[in-house]
Amino acid sequence: MLHQRASLPTPTSTNSFWHTEPDAFLRGHRTTEALPAEADIVIVGSGITGASAARYLAEDERASGKSIVLLEAREACWGATGRNGGHCQPLLFDRSSEVAEFELKNVAAVRSYIHDNAVPCEWRDVTGCRTFWTEEAMAEAEKEIQHLRETCPEIARYVSIIKDKDELKKKHRVAHDCVGATLSEGAASLWPYKLVTFILKKLVQNGHLNLQTNTPVTEITTSTTTSEKGAADIHVLHTPRGTITSKTIILATNGYTSALIPHFADLIVPCRGEMSALLPPRGSTLLPNSYGMVAALGQAANNDDYLIQRPYDSVPNPAAHLMFGGGRGAGNLPSIGVSDDSAIDKGAAAYLRRALLKVLELDGQTAGLEELTAVAEWTGIMGYSRDDHPWVGQLPGRKGVWLCGGYTGHGMPNGTLCGKAVVSMVLGVGEPGVELSDVQASMVRAGDVPESYILTSERMERARRLLTVQQQDELGVNMNGVV
Repeated sequence: MLHQRASLPTPTSTNSFWHTEPDAFLRGHRTTEALPAEADIVIVGSGITGASAARYLAEDERASGKSIVLLEAREACWGATGRNGGHCQPLLFDRSSEVAEFELKNVAAVRSYIHDNAVPCEWRDVTGCRTFWTEEAMAEAEKEIQHLRETCPEIARYVSIIKDKDELKKKHRVAHDCVGATLSEGAASLWPYKLVTFILKKLVQNGHLNLQTNTPVTEITTSTTTSEKGAADIHVLHTPRGTITSKTIILATNGYTSALIPHFADLIVPCRGEMSALLPPRGSTLLPNSYGMVAALGQAANNDDYLIQRPYDSVPNPAAHLMFGGGRGAGNLPSIGVSDDSAIDKGAAAYLRRALLKVLELDGQTAGLEELTAVAEWTGIMGYSRDDHPWVGQLPGRKGVWLCGGYTGHGMPNGTLCGKAVVSMVLGVGEPGVELSDVQASMVRAGDVPESYILTSERMERARRLLTVQQQDELGVNMNGVV
C-alpha cells in the first residue's frame, strides 16, 4: 500500500476564518519585484515553521550578512498554520517525556515572543481539557498517565484526571455522558495567522527577509560544482517566475513535502482536516478551557475533535466564535493522502455544526437548537508522520537540503522550536570541522530537540518497517490529529 506524492498547494483554497482579517502589507507581497537569482539560504513555506526559521536566522550572529529568501506557493501563511484549530497545546502523556518537555518549552517560547512583542493575536492561556467518551479510551489515557507519573513525575504534575461527572459538568461544561477527562496545564489558544504574519512583516520591514508570495516551487534540481575549496552541491529551485539557486534550502512544507521530495511520500503523508467557526448560542458565556474530544459520538478513538473559543472582548469580531475542528469519522470524502484543501467535506461539516450541543453544556439560548450557525467552514492539510514524530534534519544524500515538518496535526506546539533546531543544525555545520552528528548530539543533550525528531537514514528505514499511515488509520492507531 504505497502513498502517492502530494500535490502542490491548490491555487484556490477554501476560505479560512483566520484569513478574514488579512494583513494588507503581506497580501501579494514580493520584497523584490524580480525573483532573486540566488540566495545564501532559501526557505520554502511560510507557516509557523518557515517563519520561525527565518526569525531565528535573523537573530543568530552566525547568519549575519547572509541573504535569506522565503518562497510561498500562495499568500503568506495560507497553508496549515492559517487553517488550524488555534491550539498551542502540549500533549504531555501521548508520547515520551522528552517530547512532552520539548512541547512545553515550545509553548513557553511562543508565549514569550508574543508578550515581548505585544503581538495582537488573541493569545489566551488555558487549561487543555481532553474528554474521553468510551471506557476503552479513558483506560488507555489513565495507563499512559500512570506511566508518566512513574517515569517523569516533574511532567506528570501538569496533568490531572477527572472522572466525577458533576465536576466535569459544573466546572468544565462537559456533558454528563462523558466517561472522564484529563486536564493539562500550559496550553493556550490564539489567532495563528496573526502571529505568523506579525513575525514575517517584522522581518521584511527590518531588512532581514526577502519574502516572495504566490511563487510555488515546482521542482528542486541539484548539480555539483568543484572549486579550490572542493566539491559543493548547488540546488536550483524552479518556479513559474524563474529559478533561484542556493547551497542551503530549508523545506518547511509539512503535508506538501513529497511534492518536492518524492521519496518522502510514505513518511510524511498529507491528511485533509475539516474546520469551522461557529456562533455560540445567544447569551452564552465563555468556555473555561480548550477541548479535545476522543471517541465522541461514535467516532474512532484516533479521530480527535478539538475546540477553542475566541474571547468576547475581541475587536472587530466580538462574537466569541467556537473554533471547532475534526469530525473526520463522519466525513464523506477521503482524508488520508489528500493534499487538496479546496473542498469541504459536507459530512464532517454537518457533524461539527451539531456535535457541540451534545458533548458540551453550552449555556444561553439552546432550547430547540439542533445545530450551531457556521460563519466559516474550511479545510486544511496536515502532514502525518509514519512514526508519529516530526522530521528535523538534513536529507540523506542531499547535502544542503534540510527538512522540518511532519507534525501529525500537532504543529503549533512544535513548529517554533523545530524551526530553531533546523537553523541551529544549518549554522552549526557551517563552522569549520563541525560534523552534523556532533551538533545534533549536543542539541539532544541540551533539550533543544528530541532525539526521536532527528532525520537520519536509519530512522527512515525503521519507519518503513512500520504500518503505512493509511494502514495505521484504518486500524485505529492513535495519530493525534489536532490541526
